[in-house]
Amino acid sequence: MDCVTQCVKAVMGSSSDSDDTNTKSQNFIRVKAIVTLKHSDDGLLKNLVDGGIQQVEELVGKTLVLELVSNELDQAANSSEKETAKGLAQFTEEKENDEQYEAEFELSVNFGKVGAIFVENEQHKEVFLKSIVLHGFSDGPLNFTCNSWIQPKHDSPAKRVFFTDKSYLPSQTPKGLRRLRKEELVLLRGNGEGERKESDRIYDYDVYNDLGDPDTSIELKRPVLGGTKQYPYPRRCRTGRKHSDADPLYEKRSTLNFYVPRDESFSEIKQTQFNTSTISSGLTAVIQSLDTILTDPNLGFASFEDIEEIYKEGFHLPPLKSNDLTFLQKVIPKLIKVANDSQNLLRFDAPEPLKRDRFFWFSDVEFARETLAGANPYSIQLVKEWPLKSKLDAKVYGPQESAITREIIELQIITYSTFEEAIKEKKLFMLDYHDLYLPYVSKVREIEGTTLYGSRTLFFLTNQGILKPLAIELTRPIIDGKPQWKQVFTPASHSTNLWLWRLAKAHVLAHESGHHELISHWLRTHCVVEPIIIATYRQLSSMHPIYRLLHPHLRYTMEINKVAREVLINANGILEISFFPKKYTMELSSVAYDKLWQFDLQALPNDLINRGMAVEDPNAEHGLKLAIEDYPFANDGLLIWDAIKQWVTDYVNHYYPSPEIVESDEELQAWWTEIKTVGHGDKSEEAWWPKLKTQKDLIDIITTIAWVASAHHSAVNFTQYPYGGYFPNRPTIARNKMPTEDPTKEEWEKFINKPDQALLECFPSQIQATIFMVILNILSAHSPDEEYIGEKIEPSWGENPTIKAAFEKFHRRLKEIEGIIDSRNENKNLKNRNGAGIMPYESLKPFSGPGITGKGVPYSISI
Repeated sequence: MDCVTQCVKAVMGSSSDSDDTNTKSQNFIRVKAIVTLKHSDDGLLKNLVDGGIQQVEELVGKTLVLELVSNELDQAANSSEKETAKGLAQFTEEKENDEQYEAEFELSVNFGKVGAIFVENEQHKEVFLKSIVLHGFSDGPLNFTCNSWIQPKHDSPAKRVFFTDKSYLPSQTPKGLRRLRKEELVLLRGNGEGERKESDRIYDYDVYNDLGDPDTSIELKRPVLGGTKQYPYPRRCRTGRKHSDADPLYEKRSTLNFYVPRDESFSEIKQTQFNTSTISSGLTAVIQSLDTILTDPNLGFASFEDIEEIYKEGFHLPPLKSNDLTFLQKVIPKLIKVANDSQNLLRFDAPEPLKRDRFFWFSDVEFARETLAGANPYSIQLVKEWPLKSKLDAKVYGPQESAITREIIELQIITYSTFEEAIKEKKLFMLDYHDLYLPYVSKVREIEGTTLYGSRTLFFLTNQGILKPLAIELTRPIIDGKPQWKQVFTPASHSTNLWLWRLAKAHVLAHESGHHELISHWLRTHCVVEPIIIATYRQLSSMHPIYRLLHPHLRYTMEINKVAREVLINANGILEISFFPKKYTMELSSVAYDKLWQFDLQALPNDLINRGMAVEDPNAEHGLKLAIEDYPFANDGLLIWDAIKQWVTDYVNHYYPSPEIVESDEELQAWWTEIKTVGHGDKSEEAWWPKLKTQKDLIDIITTIAWVASAHHSAVNFTQYPYGGYFPNRPTIARNKMPTEDPTKEEWEKFINKPDQALLECFPSQIQATIFMVILNILSAHSPDEEYIGEKIEPSWGENPTIKAAFEKFHRRLKEIEGIIDSRNENKNLKNRNGAGIMPYESLKPFSGPGITGKGVPYSISI
């Protein structure tokens, strides 16, 4: 037998092959620990087999050190903590995805129950510890779910501690674990000093002072968001990077690899789909390649046929370096087709609505339908007051009265209803982007290649249950000495007015796309959830039941947000290139946070009531009567909301049988206080923050957080490419003003002679459209390792029979909801989700496969 084989056997034979709990002595219990690490490409077995004698000798000693910690104090030693039981975990076998280690311990019968394990990594590099299972106890195996990176001891000498899968409120913590519970939270909080290293596990707060880049150019300076009354904003994760030389208020952007706590990073599977290097390098390659072809970055599409060619022939890219091609293939899965050695194509799959109906985007009915069942179903609202009137200062912005009059409405609904009936029966609805955008019109218009109006769009609810567009009002405030300009456009049969309507609709769609991406999506999900995640790690122990309830909803969000800060929402980033506010893009989201965001209104029922889309009705399903019965997002969303709330109710009531326990939970109260006063500190004085005194308070808070991280995000994310991938349906920018706004003779004649060209020139440029189509394709795709809500039980939930039963009920309900949604989509009476050429509404179907599917509700904001 050769030396390598002997050494391998020596390593593998160091653990017992038996789980027999009988020991040689009646005073000891023999315990075996099975340790599972995520597979490493240069795992120990490979090194043993391939590395030779010297490497074997080096590696045999490299292992994991485990220390078992008792739940109990040592009564014989003045109630101090009991001495730990130490053991070496040696490598035993390598499986397809895992590496397994084993350790043995002899525990005194007086040791008490094991409540925690210390882990030290004596290997040369970090390892990902998945789980530890202790065998040998009379009441069965003891499980520790870890899922954490362990740094080498020489880099991080502090021992890592992991608690069992059993959950404890702070007051119920076994005495032997109380110190460890508190100390672990202290470590996670850090001291607020120094620059964070990639391997750190510290969760702390900072303002958004890293979007601008004044060191590169003063033109890239942007407001610091958060910490001021002028620009209030949620907090992000602190990185501690050095501050700018040009302006000390800013952090440097010299490296595009911002810190997030080590355990927040993407898995290897997720990294393949989406990571910082491939995004930044890949998009650079796309931009550079398109620049080669498009000498004019403002060049638009010459015809609608040219737009359709993207999906048929693709963009022909010049030869790329092999590394660039690799990046492109990673960034744009399945989009880069290598035709031959010298030709590459940037080709997009036709979005589903385009496949079903080539002219879907031209339809007024589809324009209205998508406010209820499209990529942004969060903006449509009931007209609650008449006449419509601005709340902005008339001296600054011009007259407050809307130009949409009763007479205009009556002409549009004359065959359906009277004006009085429409108001009384609550049949008028609106997209209102007037007061939010109007203060930015003059600023945005100073930038070349974009324009802006304040806008209102009115709809009428017909007896068929669908919305009919009635009127679009576009407003330019007092600007450059000119008086306020406003005009109302209506659907028309006359060619001139019809083309003006189409152009006005393009402006509204750009407003809607911006509101969707910046507010409904980024602000109301990604941005506001990050400080909640930070507070959860800082204030709730990993053994806290609420931490374990929330944990699936936290996955990947901090990582995707840091990628956004690196390449999407930064100065001259993808959003500034693509969207109408340009350099004011993120500033505008701060204004929206200030004026529009309330925590309590993020709950779906409250959101619907606030927008006038529902009223409370104890006799109606879900306790709400919808203003539009066939409102696919609301109907399906309320199913998911109720399912989440019932699951959270069962869970909370188990751990908190009385309100006194809620009020006395010091970790829970500190968590909620920190969210309000630090994470969302710029709104800490608002009266609408919920109290946290009863089980109901806690249920409502947790349900809202879970809803936002899962279903809200899914509803506005995973149909981005289906509805926005054909950009005329959802242009991100309107580049030219309306032909009727102070036109020159030449401008008017150009519009009259070639109205379709006016529309094409208003749409995004070729490079703007193409770049954002790439982004939408990436953002709309599910990763192969996606974790869908209610699909699989968390190990800690399975430890408790009551919680396990509640989860199984939750899972069954979600399966039922899938069937309900399918049956709704087959119902011919539901015209907002069924009909010729209409894409069924599947955004809130709980489960999905990988890729762009237009369905699936992951637990977390994972993309």
